[in-house]
Formats: sequence, C-alpha cells, structure tokens
Amino acid sequence: MPGLFITGTNTGVGKTHIAAMIARSLVMQGCRVGVYKPVESGCPLEGNGLVAEDARHLWNAAGRPGELHRVCPQRFSQPLAPPLAAIAEGKRVDSQLLRTGLDYWLQECDVVLIEGAGGLMSPISDDDYNADLAADLGFPLLVVSSNELGTINATLQTLITASAVAPELPIAGLVLSQTAPRADDPSIETNAAEIAAHCNVPLLANVAYHQRELAAEIDWLALANC
Repeated sequence: MPGLFITGTNTGVGKTHIAAMIARSLVMQGCRVGVYKPVESGCPLEGNGLVAEDARHLWNAAGRPGELHRVCPQRFSQPLAPPLAAIAEGKRVDSQLLRTGLDYWLQECDVVLIEGAGGLMSPISDDDYNADLAADLGFPLLVVSSNELGTINATLQTLITASAVAPELPIAGLVLSQTAPRADDPSIETNAAEIAAHCNVPLLANVAYHQRELAAEIDWLALANC
C-alpha cells in the first residue's frame, strides 16, 4: 500500500492543511485516498460525541471516504499532548489501536495519508513517540516545516531525529508552509533557498499563506511508493 506519514517540525505548522491539499491532488488523479489521524486532542463536543476537526478536514479533502469516525478512532477534549489529554478524562491512549486503526483504510483505498500528532518526538501515548508509530507503520516521511524565522534549525533537527530513531524510513521530502501573514519576518523570502541548500532531502513545495492547491507536477503517488 503506498502511503505517507506526515509529520512536522512542531505542532501548528500546517500539517493538516498540507495533507488535505495532497489528498485533493490524489483524488483528482483518480485515487481512492484513505486518511488516518491516529489520535487527536482538543476535540470539541458536537451532539453526543467529540469531533476531531483535523480528521474531518482530511476526510472532506479526500472526498469523504469510508466512515468519519474511522479517520480518528481516539479523540480527547483537552488541548494537550494525547497522553495527558487522555489522563484528564481518566483514560489512556490505546497504543495497539494507534496501529490497528489503520487496517480499515488499507482495505478500502489505493493510497493512505497518515497525519501524526505534533513532531516526531512528541509523545503520542504513554509508551510511544510519533517516531515510534511512524517506524512501525513503515511509510515514507513527509516533513512539514513552518515558514518563519528559526525554521532551518527546526527542520535540520527533525531530519537528524528521523535518521537517528527511524533510519529505515525513507524521507519523501519537505514542504515549507506559511501559516500566518508574517509581514514583519523577512526570513520567509529566504527560508526556502536556505533549506534547499542545507538539507539532503528535496524541498517539494513552498506553500504561501492561504494557498489551497499544490503544484500539479508533484507526483505524490510516486513519493508514497518510495
């Protein structure tokens, strides 16, 4: 099964936005796209249950495949790291379900996009970091970096972490993402060139603030097969 594990240099760097754009691109190519967010915290209450907003965004972008609750099987209300959000409800993140929740999408789709929770070394359960889950699932990594001052260091640290804790995983590439106007940050004009010069993986896209589509020439299916 082709797929990508989408991680970030931090939380709030635009992973969901980038993953949604990739999903729409693959759907336009005629692919049946599965989307999986293993766990999400900070979920609002709607009706009788918690709704994972990032998961819903991904599901809509992929054309609403399957069942929404399958996109994110573990949802918690507090805006904390998932293990702490679970504790606040008297629960624990189910480490096994983080992995087996993907099985539904492997049966339903041609390609799957998995979005982690935070960066590679963000705790995702009492026993796991995102890097542990990514290594077990085995899909190529796509790293999303925020286009702001300091991103070069954060990007290089994430790549070093990936090579240290999950050396078996190929890194499909990087996407630079501008999540705010940042009119007072001149680095947004130079970060792409600096990252391309200092990183040993390809910079696939430099996504501007409010940009909704990615360049058509990016072959996401091929990258998901690398």
